[in-house]
Amino acid sequence: MNEVDVKEAEARAGETGWRPPWWLWALAGALAAAALSLWLRPIFAGRSSVSPVLLQLGPLTVRWYGVLIAGSFIPAYYLARGYAARLGVDADTLINFTVVIAVAGFVGARAGFVIQNLAYYGRHPLDALATWQGGLSIHGALAAGLLAAWLFSRRLPRRVGLAGMLDVAMPSVLLAQAIGRWGNFFNQELYGYPTSLPWKMYVAPEHRLPGYENVAYYHPTFLYESLWDAAGAAFLFWYRGRPFARRGDELWLYLVTYSVGRFWVEFFRMGGTVIAGLTLAQWVSLLLIAAGAAGWLHNRRRRGEPEEAAAPAGGGDSCAG
Repeated sequence: MNEVDVKEAEARAGETGWRPPWWLWALAGALAAAALSLWLRPIFAGRSSVSPVLLQLGPLTVRWYGVLIAGSFIPAYYLARGYAARLGVDADTLINFTVVIAVAGFVGARAGFVIQNLAYYGRHPLDALATWQGGLSIHGALAAGLLAAWLFSRRLPRRVGLAGMLDVAMPSVLLAQAIGRWGNFFNQELYGYPTSLPWKMYVAPEHRLPGYENVAYYHPTFLYESLWDAAGAAFLFWYRGRPFARRGDELWLYLVTYSVGRFWVEFFRMGGTVIAGLTLAQWVSLLLIAAGAAGWLHNRRRRGEPEEAAAPAGGGDSCAG
């Protein structure tokens, strides 16, 4: 991509019309949070219930879990669109990239979960295809998604490359995770230990783990992780447009941000395999935190092209872009 093409891409990225100010986004977020709280209160108290099924169309069952996982990529795409345009990535390329990452991530997520539970799936191999029942590994999704991103980026201009596409994608990935976690809520799975805290969540008897049949209220760990991921997406989104950001920083910051949240949420979650006092997910999180911190520091010390990491002059990121 030559200099003229880059300038034209940046000009197109700026021609997006009116962009809401930050306080309007904050107000919309606050109103959405208030509405969500009012909706959740009777459900968490056990006065209302949720169903994992969104629609039943004859023999076809549409479940919340699948809708939320698939639907999470729509706002993720729009979050990425503005920064992608400023790098000179056109809409068709971004859509193709989103589809490739979504498919690879889903396959990797399911494969990772099956591998972690081979004792069960070895006896029930067909259940490995029953994705509507839940059971995805974010670490499997991350590994497959990074591999797919590397393969996809090989056909892109050098100015964008793998680092540029990961800078585009990582805030959106965390946003998608924040939305997708609500599938666990509708499935009433992956909740935490019993609690009497004011925000305790009621779990229906048929979804309680063995030994806890008479315990009604638990930590809503899906909500803990969803809120953490949403805050992490906002942080990465903000960081990406700062003048001190470098090309490639977003992946390393994602690894640290997500893994710190996953590490502390695991202390509340039931059912994890414990090794030397920590769950398997916590050990993996510690490794990813170390890798992310080391990668970020190494990226800061690299020579050459520091200016390409930040968004080009003319403004920060925009959801509307």
